[in-house]
Amino acid sequence: MKNLKLIIQREYLSRVKKKSFIITTLITPLAIGLFIFVLGFILSYSDSEKKTIAVVDHSGIFNKPADLAKSGNTSFELVDATVEELKANFEDTNFDAILYIPEIKNLYAQSHTIFFYSEKSPSLDLEMVLSNRVKNKIRNFKIKELNLNQKELDALNTSVDLDPEPISDTAKDKSKHTNAVAAGLGGFMGFIMYLTVFIYGMMVLRSVMEEKTNRIVEVMISSVKPFELMLGKIIGVGGVGLTQLAVWAILIPIIQIIASMFWGIDTSDINQLSMDQAGIDQEDVMGEFSMIMSEIANQNWWSIIPLFLFYFLGGYLLYASMFAAVGSAIGDDMTEGQALTIPITIPVAIAFYIMIVTVQSPNSNLAIFSSIFPLFSPIVMPARLAFEPPIWQMILSIVVLIGTCLFFTWVAGRIYRIGILMYGKKASFKELFRWFFKQY
Repeated sequence: MKNLKLIIQREYLSRVKKKSFIITTLITPLAIGLFIFVLGFILSYSDSEKKTIAVVDHSGIFNKPADLAKSGNTSFELVDATVEELKANFEDTNFDAILYIPEIKNLYAQSHTIFFYSEKSPSLDLEMVLSNRVKNKIRNFKIKELNLNQKELDALNTSVDLDPEPISDTAKDKSKHTNAVAAGLGGFMGFIMYLTVFIYGMMVLRSVMEEKTNRIVEVMISSVKPFELMLGKIIGVGGVGLTQLAVWAILIPIIQIIASMFWGIDTSDINQLSMDQAGIDQEDVMGEFSMIMSEIANQNWWSIIPLFLFYFLGGYLLYASMFAAVGSAIGDDMTEGQALTIPITIPVAIAFYIMIVTVQSPNSNLAIFSSIFPLFSPIVMPARLAFEPPIWQMILSIVVLIGTCLFFTWVAGRIYRIGILMYGKKASFKELFRWFFKQY
């Protein structure tokens, strides 16, 4: 245990003290903050040029000054003239464009064309504003001309919400956002697991290769057992990964808040602009957002977080041991080990796609099997945690994953003890199989 502790300490400290690790750990949150700033600037950007549009209304839908309210930097002015007259004297006016609304001859027509005269084509935002404003006014005009009742028409607009209810009175009640929140949370955790397995698993592989090619491992093997060296390397690199994730979990939210405050990015203004263009009521959106946040807060975090950490560590240990075994069999050329890493990467890729299906159907046979099968469970089961799978499935998955981790670590150790001292020979699957059964 003393040797194992020294190896873990060496692997951990030698990496966290590197300039590359410190720079990467700090630069990543800053890059995310910069991305938030640039994204907010782009989304909040609007044309600073002020424009005045002359409105020639032959339909009679604009009959109040409030109907021509200013939109951003664009103002409207109702003109008592023909389009031909305005076009002939356009250069002598202060207008930037002409909006012509023809007379509505057929009240039952479902489409109506308006005309926009300008030297430049209108932007997509302006097109949306004009179309929505004229569409609403034409609707009100038709209601008035056809002598329809506005309240009765509004009653026809019905939205249907599915509210899940438990059969048992003692069961936990769920809202209409429960599945959506669980799917989003599960997909996020599954994606984090997918990245973790690849990033830090490959880090273990490269670490083993570096020590093997530099012949440092020959000196270390003289004082420690190969299995202790491999296990210490896996745990040490895993600690580096957890440290990096912990720093990011703290810095990214802080930088996001600072970016929004310091650079003056008002996300509410951005959201309001998008909702105005789409014709969405802000109060409805805020109500839905409040319900979603409440649903997130009501999640059983006391079980989700510990189980996520368990699958994080279990999945990392499982695949990192295999990457360590492959790294010990690879020589100086990284390309020669690509064939050996394929059997490791294929289950990870399959589990990722199963995870996508799982968040859509968390209780399907495929989801249940994959959340128990040890090569898939580190990615698939975290995606099911928010859906509250049965306790027996979680216990069985945990037991199987622990047993598989121990078995694969033992198998990887037997391959590692031979491969780490093998030079000048390209290993194959047959060689790895032979190393596993070879006695000391």
